[in-house]
Amino acid sequence: ETPFVAAARTPESLIRGRLMRFLAQRTKKNFGGDLKKWRKWSWTLPYEPHPEYSSFKANLYANVDPRMASFFESSMTPRIRLDEIDWGGVSVNGIPPLDQPKTLPAAEAKFMGDKNVVFGVVINGEARAYPKRILAWHEMALDTLGGVKLAVVYCTLCGTVIPYETVASGRAFTLGTSGLLYRSNKLMFDFETKSLWSTLEGKPVLGPLADSTIVLKYRPVVTTTWKEWRTKHPQTTVVSLETGHARDYDEGVAYRGYFSHDDLMFEVPGEDKRLKRKAEVVTFFAGEERKLVPVAIDSALLKKNPVYMFEAADSLWLALTTEGGANRIYRAGATRFVRMTESEVFDDQGRAWKVLEDGLESPDGETRPREPARRTFWFAWFAQFPDTVLLR
Repeated sequence: ETPFVAAARTPESLIRGRLMRFLAQRTKKNFGGDLKKWRKWSWTLPYEPHPEYSSFKANLYANVDPRMASFFESSMTPRIRLDEIDWGGVSVNGIPPLDQPKTLPAAEAKFMGDKNVVFGVVINGEARAYPKRILAWHEMALDTLGGVKLAVVYCTLCGTVIPYETVASGRAFTLGTSGLLYRSNKLMFDFETKSLWSTLEGKPVLGPLADSTIVLKYRPVVTTTWKEWRTKHPQTTVVSLETGHARDYDEGVAYRGYFSHDDLMFEVPGEDKRLKRKAEVVTFFAGEERKLVPVAIDSALLKKNPVYMFEAADSLWLALTTEGGANRIYRAGATRFVRMTESEVFDDQGRAWKVLEDGLESPDGETRPREPARRTFWFAWFAQFPDTVLLR
């Protein structure tokens, strides 16, 4: 008996074969052993889970990590389909978050190269850079900036960084990485209630908080080069290499393969071919709290148009893009802006407005607020918000 034949007769392969034949008999579909096709087909069906399906998922994932079972034990109705929750390949906090990471003044960060990619955040006048080369290995940094407690969350699979405040509705939450995904989107959890949270929305979607109105506030962030960030913010600090973990923090090492092609690790129920899967889009929610409109702008469009005016949710908006690639979006009101320099943007009346991290300011003190936005891979944003407005 050859090794190939022996491998084909393992208990796992025999069980899988029986399952595929059972599915074919019951559904009259013939996807063979292609589990991805079976899953995508099942996601097109009305969601009517078995009453014990949540318990099944709890028992299933308890074989990976017993702590995962607690995520499925609540009686609250989930906000997402449980059959779309995937195991991401790691245990709970198997990708270890940074907890109050050490930082250095810009002048002392000799390990940083000018072209290194950083995620820049400013809160209450305090600036900090989170190098992509470090954060990609940890996918979350529990930090305090400008007196505000944050969870700077990086979903590497969906290509987005979001700084969330961890105090909401008068409650403080300690966030971690569940090891689970929804539509290739990292699911966070809180230690206090064991609820699962959507990374892109900052809302609890499964567990004791699933029926609550709690939403984490998120702060603006830019993706840019270290040189551009420290030039604009010479007093910035930057997360140090001394993380307490042994990782290869060289630029471009983490997720190099995944970032280098357009293939996905985990399938999603729907895709939109107007852009490549991992095309970067700048995303935000336009409108008022009760009627938010998801918006995605092709970053290639913004690169060609550093001063870009557009309408969304019956409002006028301004997107500014620097040479280093930093995208910032502002509510424009009724003002039309036409050109920019490194530190100012000019309206069609010739007035020079200061470009600040929290907004724009005219010579006479008029202001335009900045809207929190972030870069995201197109496939991930569309999978979560198929009704999104795309500008390209």
